[in-house]
Amino acid sequence: MTPPPGGANFRAVTPRIVVCAKQVVDPETPLSAFEIDPSLMRVASAPGVPPVVNGFDENATEAALRIKDACGAHVIVLSVGSDFDLSVIKRPVSMGADELVLVDAPELASLDAMATAYVLSRALARLEADLVLCGRQASDWDNAQVPLMLAELLDVACLPFVRDVSLDAATVRAERITASGYEEIEADLPAVVTVSNELGPPRYPTLRGIMDAGRKQPTVLAPGDLDLDPGRLAPTMGLEELYVPASRSVCEFIEGEDGADAGRLLALRLREEGMI
Repeated sequence: MTPPPGGANFRAVTPRIVVCAKQVVDPETPLSAFEIDPSLMRVASAPGVPPVVNGFDENATEAALRIKDACGAHVIVLSVGSDFDLSVIKRPVSMGADELVLVDAPELASLDAMATAYVLSRALARLEADLVLCGRQASDWDNAQVPLMLAELLDVACLPFVRDVSLDAATVRAERITASGYEEIEADLPAVVTVSNELGPPRYPTLRGIMDAGRKQPTVLAPGDLDLDPGRLAPTMGLEELYVPASRSVCEFIEGEDGADAGRLLALRLREEGMI
């Protein structure tokens, strides 16, 4: 996916857009059901609470589908991991994506950001994407690192935090969010773009889309299919501890002979604590 001068490998007739999507623990999981698996150092799946597609990745899917509606792109959804729930990870297909490609193996279940970007880069080289769309970050770790690392590995431009994206000949144009508004940026294809929720809510799957997704089978790739270097799957960042922070609250009632006395005693107590 290394771009020649001027993005000469762009498919003017039917551009290929790959959306990188991640299956994550539902961020709406009730706190009472939220648990940490200390042996694996990751969040355990809560009984009765299925995983979901990362919300920002659904925004990226919506961006790809808007381009498809405008110029007839071919949209491929790519995910790396293990133990995929097909009823979940097929959601972008039910929204309108054309293909689903899964790189699935037990050793890919807990990759760090660098290893994930490496596996994605190998898969993208095989898929020959013109444009790669990613969510701005994942709701499980909130690192926002993979898309930037991916662009570096592919040696292409990265347009981050965009709220709108379009294709024009061999160029991708986007509106990037800034602290004071937005700015218009562009890059030659191929390129990586990270999409934010300012794009707007993703479309709901239609009944026909759900039925079509049920009939489509994903393309499943193993590490051997991508000729992965096992040494590059090792973590480059060490996780020392993962835990749910303990919270504690103490309520103290201040009483007095009457309201004025209670107020005076409250002021004295607050002064003792250094709060006033």
